Amino acid sequence: MLAVTPEPLDPPAQIDESVVWPGIEGFIATAVVAILAVLLIIDMARRVRRLTYRSEIRDRLEAEQRGTAAPHVPHEDAGLPVPAPSAEPDAAANDAPASDGGDARR
Repeated sequence: MLAVTPEPLDPPAQIDESVVWPGIEGFIATAVVAILAVLLIIDMARRVRRLTYRSEIRDRLEAEQRGTAAPHVPHEDAGLPVPAPSAEPDAAANDAPASDGGDARR
């Protein structure tokens, strides 16, 4: 028996790189879209933060006008401890020294 290797019917196709590769224009267009997307995300985050702060201030001003001022609660991203609500509305105006002899505003 003779071993016969079949010949391919079609020769391998030659791929033109200029057709497959998007070229420098494609790279530049993709980079511009990516940069614009990042700038848009930064701008939207800034606007949402600004609206959140304005809303907090508006709520505090409305509470002061009603005479029911709520304790200040910092924004959750600030990383600051939240002060406990006091029983007295004018606790900050209390002139009594702290029990440990230190500053009462620590």
